[in-house]
Amino acid sequence: MINSKKLRQLLAAAVFTVSFFSVSNVHAASYSVTQGDSLYLIGKLFNTTSSTLLQDNHLSSSTIYPGQVLSVPGTIYTVKSGDTLYLIAKRYNITLTSLRKMNNKWDDSLYIGQKLTLPASASVATSSTGTSTTVSAGTSSVSTSDVDLLARLITAEADGQPYLAKVAVGAVVLNRVKDSRFPSTISAVINEKSYGYYQFTPVENGYIYKPASLDSIKAANEALKGVDPTNGAVYYFDDSTTNSWLWSKPIALRIGKMVFTY
Repeated sequence: MINSKKLRQLLAAAVFTVSFFSVSNVHAASYSVTQGDSLYLIGKLFNTTSSTLLQDNHLSSSTIYPGQVLSVPGTIYTVKSGDTLYLIAKRYNITLTSLRKMNNKWDDSLYIGQKLTLPASASVATSSTGTSTTVSAGTSSVSTSDVDLLARLITAEADGQPYLAKVAVGAVVLNRVKDSRFPSTISAVINEKSYGYYQFTPVENGYIYKPASLDSIKAANEALKGVDPTNGAVYYFDDSTTNSWLWSKPIALRIGKMVFTY
């Protein structure tokens, strides 16, 4: 839920620019051999050949062993706020399975600043207009990473609540984006800190990093299309809270165990 400790201490809006991806221009990366690997399979994974791998790693034979570290033609991607493995794979035109294999990464946890290996040939996916993939939100465009971040917040905040409550959570975030008292992007709103406190508890406790549910993804996209069951609410909280300041706000909507206020 929205952190009630510092809701009274709102900062003035500031322009907050988020870089959605960052790839360093390096010509080689490292790959750790796993059981069942061969130079042919590794070459196929990184769009190169076994003979090139032999040469680049000064190998006298094609025999490799688990745990051996090989130099491969790759680039290093630095994880940013809002990233998921699925979105990174989609952005760079590679399969999710390939991305997991390249990094021996079989869970979904990521942290900001984490380094991931991509093939050197990876290129950013583009839309028909040649720009990075976005979805429309009213008159502006929202990146797929922000859509995913919004859906993950909805999952963390409203899992087990009625679908309308999920849409309402998304609407609150978007209402904040449009409100001059809050930051002006989805990621900045969700990650906002006021006087050292996160505005949204899931960002503080790490639940924001759990994968979004299908219902939450649907709800996020519905909110982005302008659906707002709250008619402009900028706060929400669990009805079990005893915070008198929260309860003093005009109530816009009550659904399930969630209360939405102006």
